[in-house]
Amino acid sequence: MKFSGRLVALIVVVSVVFSSLGTAVVLGNGGLWDQLMGESSLLSGTISEEKQGFDEEKLRKAYRLIQSNYVRDVTDQKLMDGAIQGMVKALEDPYSAYMDPKQANQFKSDLKSSFTGIGAEVTMRNGRLTIVSPFKDSPAAKAGVRPEDQVIKVNDKSLEGLDINAAVSHIRGPKGTKAELEIVRPGVQDILKITVIRDEIPIHTVETKMLADQIGLITITQFSEKTADEFESGIAELEKQGIKGLVIDVRGNPGGLLPTVLQMSDALIAKDKMVLITEDKQGKRQEFKSNGSATKSYPINVLINKGSASASEILAAVLKESGGYQLVGETTFGKGTVQSAEEFTDGSNMKITIAKWLTPTGKWIDQNGGSKGIKPDVEVKAPDYYQAFPPYPEKPLKKNDNSVEVKNMQMVLDALGYKPGRTDGYFDDRTDLAVKAFQKTKDITANGQFDTKTAEQLRESFTAFLQDPKQDVQLQVAAELLKKQIK
Repeated sequence: MKFSGRLVALIVVVSVVFSSLGTAVVLGNGGLWDQLMGESSLLSGTISEEKQGFDEEKLRKAYRLIQSNYVRDVTDQKLMDGAIQGMVKALEDPYSAYMDPKQANQFKSDLKSSFTGIGAEVTMRNGRLTIVSPFKDSPAAKAGVRPEDQVIKVNDKSLEGLDINAAVSHIRGPKGTKAELEIVRPGVQDILKITVIRDEIPIHTVETKMLADQIGLITITQFSEKTADEFESGIAELEKQGIKGLVIDVRGNPGGLLPTVLQMSDALIAKDKMVLITEDKQGKRQEFKSNGSATKSYPINVLINKGSASASEILAAVLKESGGYQLVGETTFGKGTVQSAEEFTDGSNMKITIAKWLTPTGKWIDQNGGSKGIKPDVEVKAPDYYQAFPPYPEKPLKKNDNSVEVKNMQMVLDALGYKPGRTDGYFDDRTDLAVKAFQKTKDITANGQFDTKTAEQLRESFTAFLQDPKQDVQLQVAAELLKKQIK
């Protein structure tokens, strides 16, 4: 599928990375930043007559009043940044944002093969920093951060009233340092406290694995510049090994680059099949069709969940509607908009939502006005323990304690087979026995108290448990469905 430089710059699916800085993921044939910013896509539009009521004199008067009368010193740069931030905030759009020169420079520095942070995609929802999805195997995922969690404090600093860039900047910090998050989780009454240890997040986006019965598994963690090439190489390697069916896993994938998804679709969808439709402000639609040669000879299905967003949803939709492949798992996040970015001469940057994207059959899946995500063909809910997180208590948990931390400890112990007998948060005698049993297997003093050392071991054990394909209920269902198709 071919694109002009201008179109690549215009059609960008934006993913905000919860890392060292809130940022937009961009694409280019050359440098990532340079390609996106190579042409002015935003300023090419015109303002209609009825929209030309903007009072420039009023804005100038406000500026003069502040400069001549405000009691404290304030720079022109600060006033300019504030004015633009105010306009963007007035859009009440979670995916439109402004980065001042310092933030934009940090963004450019972060477009490397890795970055330091906690590893999750976020958006702003109802004024709160909300998790779209933690990256697979990231510090955030390992610590128990989940989609739809709302972060209200970081290291005791409130995020209330901050825009997305300012909020995410509080998450930044050196590798090995702690980000102590206070989280509101839907369905949970108490505020959760989750400690995440910042680490380097490699941008390696495709993993392949051969499962039993010659079922291939390709896991895509996000859609970056090299993902399509890695994906095609992964399929080629699995085909060499003689796969009879393929599972494509985009669970917890927050999205990324639209041109990458389009290239990947070419490898799976027959020529001239619809891949994507975009609709701009004026209602003008543009269709994108596959440039592929043929579909695969083996069955394919796709794993999705509520952490699958943006570009992941595009891939899931085209594989379902144009490829006829099954979707397995849970309803996706529901991000059906496209963003574009503009760099100003001082190095600052603004991105705004410029279009909707629609599935091949014309559905708009955005959660703010659309059909709210893509539904699976075969619904398989994740077990309850997927919502648990191994606690990292400030002081040891012990008998007769009653808290959310105890509840999460019980859920994790139960998933690992230590049978605490209850998961309601009350630390009783049977829970004490379960903790002691776990401590014995890890050569920890079996005193029944859930201390820091026990917490660290439980976190490691739970992470390994979640990564075991045999424990992955959704994956096992997907594999069984393929086996039936193969037979």
